[in-house]
Amino acid sequence: MQIEPLRWKGDSLELLDQRLLPERTEYLTCRTAAEVAQAIREMVVRGAPAIGCAAAFGIALEAKRGAPLEPAYEILAASRPTAVNLFWALDRMRKATDSEAEARKILQEDIAANRALGAHGASLIANGARVMTYCNTGALATGGYGTALGVVRGMIEAGKRVSVMACETRPYLQGARLTAWECVQEGIPCTLITDNMAGHLMSRGEVDLVIVGADRIAANGDVANKIGTYTLAVLARRHRLPFYVAAPVSSFDLAIADGSQIAIEERPEDEVTGYRGVRCAPQGVAVRNPAFDITPAELVTGIICEKAVILDPTRERIAARLGR
Repeated sequence: MQIEPLRWKGDSLELLDQRLLPERTEYLTCRTAAEVAQAIREMVVRGAPAIGCAAAFGIALEAKRGAPLEPAYEILAASRPTAVNLFWALDRMRKATDSEAEARKILQEDIAANRALGAHGASLIANGARVMTYCNTGALATGGYGTALGVVRGMIEAGKRVSVMACETRPYLQGARLTAWECVQEGIPCTLITDNMAGHLMSRGEVDLVIVGADRIAANGDVANKIGTYTLAVLARRHRLPFYVAAPVSSFDLAIADGSQIAIEERPEDEVTGYRGVRCAPQGVAVRNPAFDITPAELVTGIICEKAVILDPTRERIAARLGR
């Protein structure tokens, strides 16, 4: 693949530093679980599946150097609270007898899952579709290939025409900096818009459907995803547009009944008051910066995962499709 978000070197983990994109393509080298946890907290690596893969290799690093593993589990688990893939990966690592082999397997399985869900989504969506996306859901957010952007890649591989309308995704600009960059790298037709243009363009008939990713999906189908996702879901319902969530099975958390039980991370104020050291808000203003919101299952047309497309998701349909 052209884009490698993680590179395992045996005694170190290299992470494509997403803070520097699109201006510079540089890798940050991590040699301990603490360095991986810091990279996760500081958004060097982001996206629920990618965070899970990185955390798995963080444990592998500690195991390779014979360090106690419990502190590593604790520091990695505390790095970000919302993405369930982080905890799913750490649980798998606890059960593994060979940490490096298990971390490699988690990475390989994530890429395979993304390719499978991309194929499911591609079969669902019409040729020539104009797809609105939110945040970054491509190779950068996963072990590789992508979730919502993986569906777009799946369509292209199936010989279908598709174009992307990428919302910039305030305040961290993952759509403007990362999704647009991935599309340009691979020649995927892409138009960048500000978040507050979405409703206007839907109303003019310039969007056919919305596909987003997920950081956690509750048992009833409620979805936690990047802040602003709920707004898009409401707009899609108002304009009678399909609203799909693309995520691997590792993003489901069937232990929680609904979205009200999902912890919502609050990020630093300076992500809202300015960008990359340039302040645009007055000193002294109060700031809120929740990183995620909850989209109720009733607004979700379907969840695309590697096992199937779960239309009109409910607790019963999800359990049946996932075999749980």
